[in-house]
Amino acid sequence: MNLKKFAAVFAASFLVSAPVFAQATFVTVNGVAVPRYVADVLIEEQKAAGVPESAEMRDAVREALIRRELIVAEARRAGLEKKPEIQGMMENARLSVLVRAYIEDYLQKNPVSDADISAAYEMLKQQRGNTEYHVRHILVAEEKEAQEIIAKLKKGSKFATLAESSLDVASQGNGGEIGWMSPAAFVPPFAQALSQLQKGQYSQTPVQTDFGYHVIMVDDIRATEFPALEQVQGQIRQGLNQQKVENLLEGLRAKAVVK
Repeated sequence: MNLKKFAAVFAASFLVSAPVFAQATFVTVNGVAVPRYVADVLIEEQKAAGVPESAEMRDAVREALIRRELIVAEARRAGLEKKPEIQGMMENARLSVLVRAYIEDYLQKNPVSDADISAAYEMLKQQRGNTEYHVRHILVAEEKEAQEIIAKLKKGSKFATLAESSLDVASQGNGGEIGWMSPAAFVPPFAQALSQLQKGQYSQTPVQTDFGYHVIMVDDIRATEFPALEQVQGQIRQGLNQQKVENLLEGLRAKAVVK
């Protein structure tokens, strides 16, 4: 194994939770014993990354640990370990490992089920619907401004020209174009108004959201198919896991005594 390539992977090892291994010595550097379980963590990481376990890989782990121990010894001799900012970073790294270990353990004991994924999939599928709209809009601060824009459109003004004054800087230079979107991607008032428009139509009354007042136009409409469950189940599982962790934290936070 190329030691330079291994070094980049090795650097991330400080934030990985270690499984329980036998308390044996893997290598001794200037009288300092490096436990085997430290090496085993790195070996397992390499295997998880697709690197087959071999004598070469184990030698690379051994050399990386030797080099780390040599640098650590020099850092301690230089007194870096006693600096408050270094101690803070070391403590943060230690606690990050513990946090990650707990979350992984929690999710393992409270797994997302196939039924959970299927239910979430059906909900997302229903929310998105089977229609996408090619949308433009003009955003202004006051309802009167939106009414004036609608009046100009009725008199023949070009939507793209009027969009140059939009407060949405991301779309104002592109004729107000947002692109192909499902109504579910927008806040409810916008989504409701959008779904009532046909191809070539624009909203006849201002649409109010928390962002201001919108004049919406639909350039085109097309049918769309939601991805198959097999294509998105990994993303859904990840999202449900994140929600589980968020719910856990909210529960812990609600019971915590913070002063």
